[in-house]
Amino acid sequence: MANVEHSGRAGEAFGGAEAGARFRMVRLALWAVAAILVVRQLAVVLGTPSGERLTDLETWVGPEGVLHVKGSLYDSTQFTGTPFGGLVLKPLTRAAEQALGWGWTFGTLLLVVALGLVAARALPQPVGRRTSLLAAPVAISLLMLSLPVRNTLWLGQTSIIPVLLVLLGCFAARGQRDSGVCVGLAAALQPALLLFAPLLWFTGRRRAAVATGATFAVCTALAWAALPHDSYTYWVHHIAGAGLGGQADALANQSLHGALLRFGLTGPLEIMLFLALGAAVAVVALRRAVRYARDGQLLLAVAITGCAVVAVSPTAWPYQLVWVLLAAVGRVGKRASDRYPWPVAVVLVVTLPTKMLLPNVSTVYTLRDNLVLLAALAAATTVPFLSTASPYFRSPVPTVYAAPVPARWPRVPLLPFWRRVVTRPSLLLELLLIRVFYAAYSSVRTAASGGRAVAEAHGHQVHSIEKALHIDIEQWANHAVVRLPWVERFLGFYYESFHFVVPLAILGVLYARRPADYRWARSSLGIATVIGLFGFWFYPLAPPRLMPGLGFIDTVHGVQDLNKPDYGAMTAVTNQYAAMPSLHFGWSLWCGVVIAVLAPKWWMKALGLLHPLFTVAAIVATANHWILDAVGGAVVVAAGFALTYLLSGPRCGAAAGAPVERGRDQVPHPVSGAV
Repeated sequence: MANVEHSGRAGEAFGGAEAGARFRMVRLALWAVAAILVVRQLAVVLGTPSGERLTDLETWVGPEGVLHVKGSLYDSTQFTGTPFGGLVLKPLTRAAEQALGWGWTFGTLLLVVALGLVAARALPQPVGRRTSLLAAPVAISLLMLSLPVRNTLWLGQTSIIPVLLVLLGCFAARGQRDSGVCVGLAAALQPALLLFAPLLWFTGRRRAAVATGATFAVCTALAWAALPHDSYTYWVHHIAGAGLGGQADALANQSLHGALLRFGLTGPLEIMLFLALGAAVAVVALRRAVRYARDGQLLLAVAITGCAVVAVSPTAWPYQLVWVLLAAVGRVGKRASDRYPWPVAVVLVVTLPTKMLLPNVSTVYTLRDNLVLLAALAAATTVPFLSTASPYFRSPVPTVYAAPVPARWPRVPLLPFWRRVVTRPSLLLELLLIRVFYAAYSSVRTAASGGRAVAEAHGHQVHSIEKALHIDIEQWANHAVVRLPWVERFLGFYYESFHFVVPLAILGVLYARRPADYRWARSSLGIATVIGLFGFWFYPLAPPRLMPGLGFIDTVHGVQDLNKPDYGAMTAVTNQYAAMPSLHFGWSLWCGVVIAVLAPKWWMKALGLLHPLFTVAAIVATANHWILDAVGGAVVVAAGFALTYLLSGPRCGAAAGAPVERGRDQVPHPVSGAV
């Protein structure tokens, strides 16, 4: 919400009383979404059996937890907090243990809501009225969706408390002393947060910095006096907690220390390199944070410092990574269209598993294993956030839209705000969204299985319908191809190779040469694919090659044991009963239509239409689909194009010199080559 600014009152920003009413409805809807997410998280945690949830909470209140241990906190439990944290938890009594699941979860949710409210009020200025009113529900919703918060709720952790204390100290405390006390208490619970003391010092809040150090020292000394053995274990034996808890080289540890261990470095060399890199990151991050704080972007400065804390901590477990999400408030880029890639990428990194963001390919394992750390390092050291002094901070170069094309029906487009943009979208954001979309598609497709018996029953239904329509040519085509080995090899190669290559090639060419048409084509393909998922889910269907007794031959994977089919490396991660509709044919038909519509020469159009013809021959002859599967694929593609037309209007065309209109909410700057 901090990346798109508007001025004026909420109603005026939408254009009058009617628009103001729509704004109030939007705001109410956002609060409803936030409330639903809060209730859902509460239900998920409390609806799980007691032995499977709040497992970290057992280290505090369990039979051998902090409340009941007689020896060292670190000998008897998996407790990883500071001695001061253990001391604070000691007053809890076993009498409260029965209600602790409800009380702890509900209390944590309240802390998350408070964190969202404080962050929303601290957005970098200037902030329009519309943004300020919508920021709170959006912030709370993103926090509820984020992996750090979900981990905190699931495990019963306290990681929200230090973050909230820092934000309260920086944005809500009335005096510098109170501010320093809040940050000092946070550092007493998580020592790496002492990095905020230099930020306070160098931004002119020296009394707050001194109070931070003093509060931390008093709390630590108090814990040392009460728990001397535990304090020695934590501060000396484990060097500020390093080595406590899980394995430091685990993928969950998204700190520089964890990354270096995963690279195979150990011993003194790894320690020296970690200290050197950590010091460099801290210095660079603090310099940037001080600059943005003096620029009036204190929330961004706090987020940058928090991201540095993630990197330089000995361990940064998933529930401690909320700082990365706060970095989304930074504004990047001169153009309005440049404002979205960074916050969207941050939200995706913090809310989705890394396996959804990067493919399961060995060459990207290193990148995938350290993706959250890389996002934190980027925010702390390299991302060029705009200064408020920049003329583009409030008024970026406007987005260029195509002039509206009249539709045949008066109510088209149904979504007038979905206007045709003629400029090229961010490549990084497009690749990221395509990967996330495909990962979600694959997950739903794999999960949408009704079992072999149901799929085979549906297969007999389809076969019977085809016989009634006299279009049951699959067995004839399959056996004819088997008698021609070169045709069998060609169609098998075509089936396995062209399904992804051709659509990606078309999208790549359109992205480079026809950006407006790229958006049209990409949207229609995405909508068609989503519609196809409903078919996979509600109508699991066995393809001909997995139908017993019908005599089909699997020409791609060979003879199969239908009780335990084997189709190569993808056996465990694919659903072979997701046959209706055939997106193999659907995507190829999409390719043919796009080429036929956009290609400049007739022979290119004809060549493009050959692709769906070859594809339907391949899927039928190799016994991977029924004819009616191809019909289903054609239906969902037609629906994709039709819905794109209804929602956003006719395709604008990409002819050079076509009339364009600029975004109404931005004021262009006379910068050569900016658009």
